[in-house]
Amino acid sequence: MNVDGALAPAVESILRAARERTPETTGRVSVDARSFPDALADAEENGRMPLIAEVKPTSPTTDGKRTDDPVELAETMVENGATALSVLTEPEHFGGSPENLRRIREAVDVPVLRKDFIVREEQLDVVAADLVLLIVRFVDDLEGLLAAARDRGFQVLVEVHDGDELTDALDAGATIIGVNNRDLARLEVDLGTFESVAPVVPADTTLVAESGIATTADVERMRDAGADALLVGSAIMDGDVGDNTRRLVNA
Repeated sequence: MNVDGALAPAVESILRAARERTPETTGRVSVDARSFPDALADAEENGRMPLIAEVKPTSPTTDGKRTDDPVELAETMVENGATALSVLTEPEHFGGSPENLRRIREAVDVPVLRKDFIVREEQLDVVAADLVLLIVRFVDDLEGLLAAARDRGFQVLVEVHDGDELTDALDAGATIIGVNNRDLARLEVDLGTFESVAPVVPADTTLVAESGIATTADVERMRDAGADALLVGSAIMDGDVGDNTRRLVNA
């Protein structure tokens, strides 16, 4: 686990809760995953910005909480062009749940990412998804946890914030890399983070830009810097979900 430097108090609370959470499972999960690379290719072929739209009821960096039916939100995102979905399953800080993800994945036909803070292998066995998130800074044995996820059929989005974390991710065998523009120490967002990391990512790696993407100009900036896809939460959830999704997809 790479925790050099202080984490923001909200992030420390999230990580502490993740370490303490005992998952409710009914045994080892086995997933027949919908292909994320195929979904990206389909979006490109149809002239759409490959967008991972996030169903995020709340977060430590937003005000208020959306109480809409998460399935209706997810369906609206897909109807308006989302290539894939990210669904929060972290309950304490983001208002998510595994049940929300299960219901959404049954209702849509696009790949669904489980957005949570997974630090131990048994936490993989909570709910089926097409992709899971592993955050380099939070994981002790990234190579082992990556292998355990793949053994279950998951595709894995490995999140980094800087060049050192990118090296760790690539050494562990990651092929889908997410670059988080949000600094977990200060919770500040800088799109230049993606621009600094992207040039050294191997060409055969799927590269996702995360956090801070709100406008069509932001979309164009991340695409110009090499993003294969964008993960967007707050800018979609804040307001009309359909309009926001469509605006970014067509940027």
